[in-house]
Amino acid sequence: MKTMTLDEMKDRDIGAIGTEERDNYEFDLRMEVLGEMIRSVRKERKLTQKQLGELIGVQKSQISKLERSAKNVTIETISKVFNALKANIKFRVEMNDSDFKLA
Repeated sequence: MKTMTLDEMKDRDIGAIGTEERDNYEFDLRMEVLGEMIRSVRKERKLTQKQLGELIGVQKSQISKLERSAKNVTIETISKVFNALKANIKFRVEMNDSDFKLA
């Protein structure tokens, strides 16, 4: 039996790095992880979803949606959530090496 790395399986089943399908998959995965991080920190701070919502001015249902997937959320909201949780966040932007041209 041939063994494969996780990246090889992703290449085969989802698409190679740089394809739209793979980029969408990786983005969705990061957003799920972000939601899990919010849930984890909230619980560590011993807050309910309702209490966290009150701290940032949203309903409990918004916190629930955010924890399930942070896909449709602004950076401002993420910042408010982590500030309310007294947690630091860092965003990183990486530039691609490909040519940049104005049309």
